[in-house]
Amino acid sequence: MSERPEKVGKYPILSEIGRGASAIVYLAEDPFNQRRVAIKAANFDSHQDEEVVRRFRKLFLNEASLAGKLVHPNIVAVYDAVVDEAMSYLVMEYVPGGTLKRFCNAARLLPIQQVVMITFKLCRAMDYAFQRGIIHRDLKPANILLSDKDDIKISDFGTAQIATNTQTQLQGFIGSPAYMAPEAISEKQPTQQSDIYSMGVVLYELLAGKLPFTAESGAAMLNKILNEDPIPLQSVRPDVPKALVDIVSKALQKDLALRYANWFDMAKDLADSFTNLDNTGVQLSATERFNLIRELSFFQPFTDQQIWEVLRSATWEVHKKGENLVLEGDIGHAFFVLISGEAYVTREGRLLSPLRKGDCFGEMAYLNQATWKRTATITATNDCELLRIQLPQLEKLSESCQLQFMKMFLQTLIERLSMTTDMLAQLRL
Repeated sequence: MSERPEKVGKYPILSEIGRGASAIVYLAEDPFNQRRVAIKAANFDSHQDEEVVRRFRKLFLNEASLAGKLVHPNIVAVYDAVVDEAMSYLVMEYVPGGTLKRFCNAARLLPIQQVVMITFKLCRAMDYAFQRGIIHRDLKPANILLSDKDDIKISDFGTAQIATNTQTQLQGFIGSPAYMAPEAISEKQPTQQSDIYSMGVVLYELLAGKLPFTAESGAAMLNKILNEDPIPLQSVRPDVPKALVDIVSKALQKDLALRYANWFDMAKDLADSFTNLDNTGVQLSATERFNLIRELSFFQPFTDQQIWEVLRSATWEVHKKGENLVLEGDIGHAFFVLISGEAYVTREGRLLSPLRKGDCFGEMAYLNQATWKRTATITATNDCELLRIQLPQLEKLSESCQLQFMKMFLQTLIERLSMTTDMLAQLRL
């Protein structure tokens, strides 16, 4: 085993995360952006077959070509790439946690609602990639990360078909046999429907804890995919709702005319099925959350990139009518933005001003820069959604993002002061 380097390029190495046939992944520090990153360093063995090394190099170049091009909350970001004879490595977003593979076991299955939410997000992310000319070609649980904050991220685009890539791309038999679509096995031109089939296998495995086809060898597996029907999902797990059984079945159709034609259609069916599951108040899509926030007056000055940054750091909360959102006298460690619904403010039992969609509250905990006791109680007038941002998380945001928050906090204070002044003037009349 090779000795761990102190640095890769300008990045100090903290530890080794894992290694494969062609690369070693390190946890590293990005001293310029003050964040942890994952470094995927090429590890081509001079004793390996020349054709194998050539193939590995193409995979690495393919992934490197995507640096900075796929900016989506559910795709692992590639920040930088260095490819030369001396050293080749990728600098990627570090996602603490692990892959979905650990939940493809009957003893560790995720709740059905969470599986639907995850798959919905993956479909939206794959549609985003496809709209940019990218077909993954190796979707599987081992290439999908679920962080310790429940963020879902697609990784490993080394085998991807990239429409704008000027490099000679890998042709022929590509992918992991158990997740390959029938047409991929036949070495036909890959399409988004090939990835949709792979997503169907992932969804089946997350629900059932096993693959739709089982075989003792890779060749036998490929033969079953081409010529047999999958094991009926309902026979493996009878409690899976019929709507999900139908979605899996449609995604796994061998006939392209019967399979989902695009990611949008599959995502729509997943969203429709979710409404019938007992998990009210959960937002399916990060994109939907983004759209809701983008419409709020509070976030109008923020750029799209800053809003995605906020979403990655914030907590999305759902509250019922009559719930106390903050309590007078409590120590404040967060501030909030009201995404939907309304709330009312009371102090010492006296009713003060209402809060409406787009209003923020709790910001004094940040502006005071000290231990701050809440001066009022805020209660939900009706069912509402909140964006909660913990103060330590706010301080980790980019300087430009923090500056936007500071501007909006000051604007909010000025508006409230003006409102108070008007009320006092009315009382004097």
